[in-house]
Amino acid sequence: MTQPPILIIGGGIVGLTLAQSLQKSHIPYLLFERDTSSSHPHHGWGLTIHWALQSFESCLPSQIFARLQGIQVDPQQALNDTGRFLFLDLATAEPKYVIPPSKRLRIHRRKLRELLTEGISINWNKNLRAITQSDGSIVAHFEDGSTAKGALLIGADGSSSQTRRLLFAGSLDPDASKLNQLPVSFMGVTVRLSPSQAQILRDIDPLLFQGSHPETGVYLWYSTLSTPEGNGSAGKGSDEFYEGQLMMSWLVKTAYDGVPSTSGERVAKMKEMSHGFEERLRNAIANIPDDSEVLEIKLKDWPPPKWDNMSGQLTLVGDAAHAMTMYRGEAFNHGIMDAAQFSKRIAEAYKGAGEYDRDALREAVDTYEEEMRGRTHSAVLLNRQACLDAHDIKRLGPDSPLISRRVRVTKPGQSAG
Repeated sequence: MTQPPILIIGGGIVGLTLAQSLQKSHIPYLLFERDTSSSHPHHGWGLTIHWALQSFESCLPSQIFARLQGIQVDPQQALNDTGRFLFLDLATAEPKYVIPPSKRLRIHRRKLRELLTEGISINWNKNLRAITQSDGSIVAHFEDGSTAKGALLIGADGSSSQTRRLLFAGSLDPDASKLNQLPVSFMGVTVRLSPSQAQILRDIDPLLFQGSHPETGVYLWYSTLSTPEGNGSAGKGSDEFYEGQLMMSWLVKTAYDGVPSTSGERVAKMKEMSHGFEERLRNAIANIPDDSEVLEIKLKDWPPPKWDNMSGQLTLVGDAAHAMTMYRGEAFNHGIMDAAQFSKRIAEAYKGAGEYDRDALREAVDTYEEEMRGRTHSAVLLNRQACLDAHDIKRLGPDSPLISRRVRVTKPGQSAG
């Protein structure tokens, strides 16, 4: 009997990692993505892989994992990376804390998604409309009228997950799927920097730093996104450039504290809020071109509750399962851990060329969900507190989740400690 596939909804990084891991274990899958292609305007920022690095390796073919080194934002710096993470007093640019270092890769998000698509079959332009069960199978219904049957449907479709909404739609509390809005405004921009402009910021830290202002509470994040060697401009004289990310956030206390509606207004607000910054930091904001595209990010989270997994045929991974803020840099790492833990358990239910063990698959889903909730429910809340702490440097102490050591994982398949 042909083994029924695993249906994955969402072709982002976690969905692709899960697909790579299932394919590595010769488990049939179908991957559906609502985007029309792999190019997406919001996939150009960076992310850090740290405590989940070993688990990421367990999910990927060795030749793909080896290529992660080449898509780091600065492969040369990575050779001697200290792993340190500075939190600055933005009024002086002096470190308030040095967050404990860890082995890490700082990866260009768009390049990572492109790498993870290699060898993976993706069904593009598929918007999930409904989920039903029929003859022992789970059925995904898409807006274009097509359907797909499988043994299990996994929602990997991000923090605004349609799968999550459908999962809770028939429950006693359909609003339980809604994200929690945090009282914080956040916006960011990718900037092109001359080598001299980039060096000023890289002298503070070559890869990334963060901090807040003691009087205004405004938070700033900077990270290198590409070097001339990585973006192809090396050796081109005055055309040589770096790319960086500049992000700012602040507590919402009045109507004036919202994010402006246009990019031009957002640039102006970033410059206004940086007036009290140390000169190098203030100049970095002042040099943002007025016509830059500035993106707003809605800061929301969702600690995962228990849900009806339809007898082990429907579940969630990644941001769909545990949306959290980025202030501890953990969201992606937890998503990778989901993929590593879950795919291992799914593999145990698919036994060679014979029929899969339905009871074992149901047990795999239940076991995964219990482990995932235990690992991520507290992580969501710690990231929420870190977000709030980031805007009050005067009260920021060494025990804050913003500063304390991140989650550690000893081996793939074991829970975080």
